[in-house]
Amino acid sequence: MKYEPGDNIIVLLTNEEGKVVEIMNEKMVMIEVKGVRFPAYMDQIDFPYFNMFSQKKPVEKKKVYIDNLPKEKGGMQPKKDNGMFICFVPVFDKDIFDDDVVEKLKIYLINQTLTAFTFNYNLVFNGSSSFQLTNTVEPGHDFYVHDVNFENLSDNPRFDVEFSLVNPDKKKATYYETSLKLKAKQLFKKIEELQLKNEASFMYPLFDVYPDKVDEEKVGLSKLGNAGFRLYDASLVKENLAPARTVVDLHIEKLTDNWKHLSNFEILTIQLKAFEKFYDLSVAHHQASLTIIHGVGTGKLRDEIHDILKLKKEVKSFVNQYHPSYGYGATEIYFAY
Repeated sequence: MKYEPGDNIIVLLTNEEGKVVEIMNEKMVMIEVKGVRFPAYMDQIDFPYFNMFSQKKPVEKKKVYIDNLPKEKGGMQPKKDNGMFICFVPVFDKDIFDDDVVEKLKIYLINQTLTAFTFNYNLVFNGSSSFQLTNTVEPGHDFYVHDVNFENLSDNPRFDVEFSLVNPDKKKATYYETSLKLKAKQLFKKIEELQLKNEASFMYPLFDVYPDKVDEEKVGLSKLGNAGFRLYDASLVKENLAPARTVVDLHIEKLTDNWKHLSNFEILTIQLKAFEKFYDLSVAHHQASLTIIHGVGTGKLRDEIHDILKLKKEVKSFVNQYHPSYGYGATEIYFAY
């Protein structure tokens, strides 16, 4: 192996000096330049003293690094917020035919902002959580999360991440949730592009700018009353709510009589609206549980409902198991208040 952890190196493209911090495989290393770590192919770096003698035409001018540039009047330009990214670094190995194959992917969070964030990371395969992590990513830094076996990435991976500010700001949102779904075909295409371009990683944006807090609009009660709205005492709110159900059947024929001309998308939209309606009523009535009958079918409605439930703060747990009345066509939801 040409390099070892701790070796001083120089990046050939930028002439910046750094050091090797990790040997990733036979072709790639993790390097650190000016406090920032990122992967690089070994042919993209060299030892400083080798590079000095390998120049075809030695330049008489003294090297000038970015840190040594004279400051402009008024001070240096401030760094920009470029957003938060999730980065995938393929780790290659040889198969029996001596061809390069992807063994695993290293997952990083790349914080290209001026703000420190706490994050809750959750990797989901086929609707089931596989790996969870809570930690902090500092401004201008990357954070290594974990490795994922490449063969597992055909199981409909979804990367859920919830961000919150390490130092709360009254003007900023309390938290921000985002999710990335990847298909195997997308991954194969990305890796092919990497090999063609001789690059080490690919990234997806999670957010450009952390969102501001949304102020709740305050409306005068007198104006509502004058506009013809009926006002109720908040202590008697349950008396004016529509009745809730403990079991809701979302089969389309149970929701509307005129459904035969509807497209699959229109049917799914009606079913999800009905689910949201009765979910909200269950929460308003402080029900202990709610059973949603979605049927078996292709599983599209079930998966959509499960994705929504994972983001609901009132849900303690939910399960899609065999039921003597509905088989595997129902999901039982349990609430925590």
